[in-house]
Amino acid sequence: MKQTLMRALTSIWLILLVALGARLAYAWDQQHKISGDALVIRFQQESGFIAAALASGKGFSSPMGRETGPTAWLPPIYPLLLSGVFRIFGIETVRSFLAAVAMNIVFSAGACLPIFYAGKRIAGLPAASTAAWFWALLPTAVTFPFEWIWDSSLVALLAATLLWATLELADSPRLRDWFAYGLLWGFALLTDPSLGAALPLLLGWAAYRARAHGFTRLKGPVLAAACAILCCLPWTVRNYVVFHRVIPLRSNFGYELFAGNNENYDDHPPVWPNNITRAREIFRFFRIGEPAFMQEEMHKALQFITNHPRIELRLTWDRVVSFWMGTPAPLDNFLSADSFFLRSVSVSSFLLVLGTIGGLAVLLLTRNEFAFPVASLPLVFPLTFYVTHASLRFRHSIEPILVLLTAIAADALLRRIFIPKPNVPARKILRSVLSGRAGNHRV
Repeated sequence: MKQTLMRALTSIWLILLVALGARLAYAWDQQHKISGDALVIRFQQESGFIAAALASGKGFSSPMGRETGPTAWLPPIYPLLLSGVFRIFGIETVRSFLAAVAMNIVFSAGACLPIFYAGKRIAGLPAASTAAWFWALLPTAVTFPFEWIWDSSLVALLAATLLWATLELADSPRLRDWFAYGLLWGFALLTDPSLGAALPLLLGWAAYRARAHGFTRLKGPVLAAACAILCCLPWTVRNYVVFHRVIPLRSNFGYELFAGNNENYDDHPPVWPNNITRAREIFRFFRIGEPAFMQEEMHKALQFITNHPRIELRLTWDRVVSFWMGTPAPLDNFLSADSFFLRSVSVSSFLLVLGTIGGLAVLLLTRNEFAFPVASLPLVFPLTFYVTHASLRFRHSIEPILVLLTAIAADALLRRIFIPKPNVPARKILRSVLSGRAGNHRV
């Protein structure tokens, strides 16, 4: 019975089934509580507007819902997927909303697979299955596929898959594997360019590891890098033809930078304009067009950062806390939360931070050979959001890695508590066994 239970608890297919069930149950419960109009209004954001334009035959355009012409506000993958949903189930209908949620649920639950196999390679089966269970039941992972019709669930799947693929690739001399790795990176960059911060680190580690195994040729890493770049090239060429300037993947960095660095945060703001609002910024976008708008936003943000260094330090700290805890004042928000769910999100966020630190410490102290690639995404992915603005939605992209590190820390802690230590050093026991005197020592 014990062996059967352990086989069940470490079965990735059971974990995957539970993950799907939890997400479907949450979506079913919520859609019965919310009216149809309130459901479809969740398409009223950039990815939904662009997808609607695509499904209407107007091309990749109009990120604010009005016909403002071509856009590079977002990379193409998720709006294209969402436009396919619109073409089949109707533009911004209840049926299309449920189909989009189902698509997100498949992405989110599917992340259990790369989490499990990466964890198994890094720390063994117990840590791997624990990590997959954590992801299956993590509050944000269960709720985000329904709450956000955005690329968050897909990016989380890609982040976990990139880590797993990097670990597997490092032991492969076959060029086709490096080619597939480059394709994966190309798809990821066209989904969320923020993942690209880890590309040099993960590809560099894979190349170094392959070389350490005697694969001295650089053809594989060069092929992977070239393939990733070539995947993005058609989109970059399209942007240059449309906007007459180089926009490799997306154009909205200036807007995102200004959103987190503007006069609203000034202790002594100018008398006029009194408040910078999203409505006012969107009106300017309609009036002057996307390229000029992004250029002005970048200029204003850099000017604010230069003129307010003390405020900028405070804002940067707030963004760091917000990225990891979801709010710049996590304790106050926890105490004032009016629902069990909000408090569970706060607690799970705090535990993930502790688990991430603990997991990294375990990998470093045990000199785990995979410590560098596992640490890469948590270290470099948040840097963009430390500069612009942050929330739990952005952290969700790397939460599969965070739950993996948390599982590694939990596994190490449980082993230390429940597995008794030998009274004799291992090397002395081995020496005794080899000499035939092992019975003289109590283990």
